[in-house]
Amino acid sequence: MIIVTDKAKDRLGKLRSEEGHAENSNVRVSVKGGGCSGLMYDLSFDEEVKDGDEIFEDKGVKLLVDKKSMLYLLGTTLDFSDGLNGKGFQFINPNATRTCGCGESFSI
Repeated sequence: MIIVTDKAKDRLGKLRSEEGHAENSNVRVSVKGGGCSGLMYDLSFDEEVKDGDEIFEDKGVKLLVDKKSMLYLLGTTLDFSDGLNGKGFQFINPNATRTCGCGESFSI
């Protein structure tokens, strides 16, 4: 399960509209190799459910996660910050043993 905060939900809704995606577009959350800590998060809008996708819904946001990424993301909270110390989506991942200073990459 992935939890979506109210701030993340609102920002995803704005982005979906600004980028011209359908209102019912899903949000794909995945983990890819890279970043200064070895793994990095990736968010995108996706209208296609692929074989093997896990589907979660929280606060009306439908999230698609591939099986490989699911191992790294269980229990994660997706948040959005627009404060002075940084702006963007943040992943609060209880599985991460180390994160980089910018918060975009992690290791397990």
